[in-house]
Amino acid sequence: MEYPDLSALPLELQETVTAYGSLNVFRMLMHSPSLAPGVLTLGDAVLQRNSLPDTLRELAIVRVGHVHGAGYEVYHHERAARAVGLGEKALTAAETGSAGELSGPEAAVLTATDRLLARHTLDEATREELLAFLTVNQLADLVITVGFYQLICDFLNTFEVTVESE
Repeated sequence: MEYPDLSALPLELQETVTAYGSLNVFRMLMHSPSLAPGVLTLGDAVLQRNSLPDTLRELAIVRVGHVHGAGYEVYHHERAARAVGLGEKALTAAETGSAGELSGPEAAVLTATDRLLARHTLDEATREELLAFLTVNQLADLVITVGFYQLICDFLNTFEVTVESE
């Protein structure tokens, strides 16, 4: 799908896209000029005000990207994951879904992410496992993060958003 003509957008939205660095995902979001500002605000909150440790947040995001087959998401968030210190074992586990070689928290977050993606909820045992090392706030932020990135991956895939260098 073609990217919208940004010059046809209201000046405020043109400035918004420019402020976000004109990444393809932000450009394509402008096909929905009424909803795009809210999506961007929620995305900022998920990334900048998330109470999860950065490595666990990025592990969950990369896993969602792999499960949804969203190459754009995986490309950008593997880079972010490395930048915050997530190791290669964890990135491989995010790709394969195999938590065997991960630490307790990383394994639990990866497993919980898969359960949310498959069942759209967590059972009591999984919640209790997570609450052994996460606060309730962090658990809530994990669920919101997984849900937000499902939305973004669906959008990326539907509109065939490509990595900027492609």
